[in-house]
Amino acid sequence: MMPTGFFTRFAPIRAINDLRHFMALQKPTHVVFLVLSLMLTMAVLLGFVIDSHVERPYKRNIVYAENWRADRSEAEIRAAQLREMAVKTRRDIVYEKKQADLKAQFKRLDDKLEKWGI
Repeated sequence: MMPTGFFTRFAPIRAINDLRHFMALQKPTHVVFLVLSLMLTMAVLLGFVIDSHVERPYKRNIVYAENWRADRSEAEIRAAQLREMAVKTRRDIVYEKKQADLKAQFKRLDDKLEKWGI
């Protein structure tokens, strides 16, 4: 006994022949515009597929923690804080210098654009 579902009556060769006969009855301009519309639709869909793929670089998030002795003296703690403060101050000076350089570059660009009337 054969199943009587929809796809049991479906034959790919008959479907292709049916489509070919239908398209033969259409005007040539209809066929041209059908092909153009299908190509445009596929181009838009392909653009979305290509644009949706974004590479996300793997970025490590490593957190280092110091392990201090429990019997440190106050003098050792203050000396460590002074060393850390000196490192932070140097880092801040470098950061401020980079910010000042960047600000100067933008100022030069703004002056050039102002000179050109923009």
